[in-house]
Amino acid sequence: MFHLPIYYLVKDRLCLIVGGGAVATRKAELLLRRAARVIVVAPRLSLRLRRLSETGAITHVGREFKPDDLREAWLAFAATDDPEINATVARHARRLGVPVNVADDPACCTFIMPSIIERAPVQIAVSTGGASPVLARLLRARLETLIPAAYGRLAALMAEFRDRARLRFDDPTARRRFWERILQGPIAEMLFAGRERAAVTALTREFDEKSPGPKLVGEVYLVGAGPGDPDLLTFRALRLMQQADIVLYDRLVAPAVLDLVRRDAERIYVGKESSRHSVPQNEIHRKLIELARQGKRVLRLKGGDPFMFGRGGEEIDTLSAEGIPFQVVPGITAAAGCACYAGIPLTHRDYAQSCVFVTGHLKEGSLDLNWDALVQPRQTIAVYMGLQGLALLCQGLLSHGMAAETPVALIQQGTTPSQRVIIGTLNSVPSHALDENVRAPLMVIVGEVVRLHEKLAWFDPPGRATETGSTGTTDHAGIIEKV
Repeated sequence: MFHLPIYYLVKDRLCLIVGGGAVATRKAELLLRRAARVIVVAPRLSLRLRRLSETGAITHVGREFKPDDLREAWLAFAATDDPEINATVARHARRLGVPVNVADDPACCTFIMPSIIERAPVQIAVSTGGASPVLARLLRARLETLIPAAYGRLAALMAEFRDRARLRFDDPTARRRFWERILQGPIAEMLFAGRERAAVTALTREFDEKSPGPKLVGEVYLVGAGPGDPDLLTFRALRLMQQADIVLYDRLVAPAVLDLVRRDAERIYVGKESSRHSVPQNEIHRKLIELARQGKRVLRLKGGDPFMFGRGGEEIDTLSAEGIPFQVVPGITAAAGCACYAGIPLTHRDYAQSCVFVTGHLKEGSLDLNWDALVQPRQTIAVYMGLQGLALLCQGLLSHGMAAETPVALIQQGTTPSQRVIIGTLNSVPSHALDENVRAPLMVIVGEVVRLHEKLAWFDPPGRATETGSTGTTDHAGIIEKV
């Protein structure tokens, strides 16, 4: 390694760009975001550079490069598509002692540009020393997923309180430990959750010598785990999963998702299963409150989206009443995820202009649904928890006028390597479910869009064979009946 990573102050400094194409445009925009004075020397400009010139954001010199252009330059960029012109710019810049960067020619550069992760005022530079810009971009992309955008706001907040911290803590070690506690504690988490005013208030209180010490109260993270594929988790969900002290998880949380929780976090199963012992909802509420009051960071992990038939609203209503801090992270709901992985668009211009989400959960042995609203034409019905009441669902739709040949998809363990898709009709699908020993978790899709499955199915789980049976095409180990 022969390059020293440094951060060069360019605010109000003259920076010269030779060239007017796409590369020059990117350099100009990068410099403008750092308040540099930008001069572009080029006979012709890209559309974006022309607009910047017209608004006065940059100064355009409409001719070929001359050595005198470098006289007052703080930095120079050679960004033409002519290697000879670029080399000429570099040669004169070195003679005048002006740092120069030459596009795609590390040997001519006196400095190189890294890939940059921007969370203003935070900047992270990634460089391979010119060996592989593509690798540097890939590394940057990987880091982008790990660093929340709110880190920029956190840095700005620290800057506002920096002088107060110096006055409060004479000892540098004590000051460092103070900021470490803030950065790893609830104040930072408030900011990450979008509660900036609460974070400012809490940080201000930290500098008030008369205020009592911080009350030991944790926080609850209500996180949607999505339909099963861990790649469908949001960045925020993964971050909170990695920092939680304890996790309360449901039956519908896929094992591959649960594996991403912090290794040393305590795990408590609170799932509900039909005809089996389950944890009462009020006991879950009590546990969340108890753990948070112990100062724990509690992850409440729910399959799909926490506000879609997940009783998430009840849980945060209880937390709010008890004064427990919480944040909610949405997840991809099962209907969207399972239908997508089965190649079934929930709406389609030629088949369905609306989609209805309902629960198939039985209440005292019956389905309490608005049947007249469900049997509307050109509408898709997505049924959650539809296994136990599948026969009643089909009977109810038929008795209220839906055609017997209406296609139905049963999607078992959707988005996972164990996904099965079974296609039938309102008449036939209950018997298919019995014949194929269908198990939960199951998503039921009813409507004409199901006809698109055979054409649009794209997900091919590893290890799942494709077979042909007497009833039609078998896909992902499930019967596909021609409809």
